Amino acid sequence: MSNGSIKMPVYLKLAQILIGITVFFFILYAGQEIIIPLVFAAMISILLNPVILFLCRKKIPRVIAILLSLTVTMLLIAAIFYFFISQISMFSESFPLFSQKFLVFFNDAESWISHTFNVSKWKVDAWVTKTRTQSMNNETEVIGKTVGTISDVLTTFVVMPVYIFMMIYYKPLLMEFISKLFPKEHHVVVVEVLTETKGLIQSYLIGLLIEGILVAILNSTALLILGIPYAILLGVIGALLNVIPYIGGVIAVALPMLMALATRPPLSALYVLIAYVIVQFIDNNFFVPKIVASKVKINALVSIIVVLAGNAIWGVPGMFLSIPLTAIIKVIFDRIEPLKPFGFLLGDNQPDISKQFFVVSRRARSAAGTADQKKTAK
Repeated sequence: MSNGSIKMPVYLKLAQILIGITVFFFILYAGQEIIIPLVFAAMISILLNPVILFLCRKKIPRVIAILLSLTVTMLLIAAIFYFFISQISMFSESFPLFSQKFLVFFNDAESWISHTFNVSKWKVDAWVTKTRTQSMNNETEVIGKTVGTISDVLTTFVVMPVYIFMMIYYKPLLMEFISKLFPKEHHVVVVEVLTETKGLIQSYLIGLLIEGILVAILNSTALLILGIPYAILLGVIGALLNVIPYIGGVIAVALPMLMALATRPPLSALYVLIAYVIVQFIDNNFFVPKIVASKVKINALVSIIVVLAGNAIWGVPGMFLSIPLTAIIKVIFDRIEPLKPFGFLLGDNQPDISKQFFVVSRRARSAAGTADQKKTAK
């Protein structure tokens, strides 16, 4: 047996790849309680790094600079949580009134469906009763999940500052570890990947923050003009959901439309839809190209797939993290020669449809023709 490399059959290579992918996603799913705070902490650490460097240049000790920037960041996050909790508390006080209005709306809708589609009213009543029974049976499960989610958020809020401080404080150690992990001849590529990843995260998060503020202002203003209750809360929720590509926009417009149907004349829901379509047009054509100036763009097909996969593995946090993590993976793929085709697949550089994708020489064609003739002769 020669000492050279052994060529494995294609099916064995495919089996290895599938097993590796399965194990990788299982680790992500099983360790989500540890991995999700670490990923968020890493992104915030990269975002705070320029601020800390600026404070250090002003002769402020590094530990104090880290603590100062971290304290301001956590206070801002706490203020946002306080706003949501206070708004949701106010909404819960008005919930019985909204329930009555929703009940009147559903009764009117029931009569309209029965009359328009010539369906007997008792069938519609039976379906509505069945739906109500199922929703009441699932109420305890929903409350349990909500309490669990709130406890997870509070735990993350306590643990994440520790992660952020440690990541920033031990940054030299992590950089030294990465340098020792790769041979010196690969250091140029490693530096390019780290530099582009840092720039990508900083530009993406800062741009996303500015875009979210502008979209929240437009949403809230439109809902206030239309007289929709809790316009600011719904506008901010719509801006947050707008981060999730394609899927988030549908959910964002559904919430204020339901509120309009419950509290205003039915035509108000159409006005809400028109207002959100205008906001989305402004966002997609002005805010995203000008503000969210990401160096790496992911095509629409991959975006939808990774958002759904992120939701399946990590839930709502996975939907928010899916796009930036995919962009980082694309940066790595673009720098490694065997993985460049996969980096091209993730991008949105659409090739010319008239391009000849497969180049086959005359010699190869004639050889293939000869082989086909021999098979036919046999």
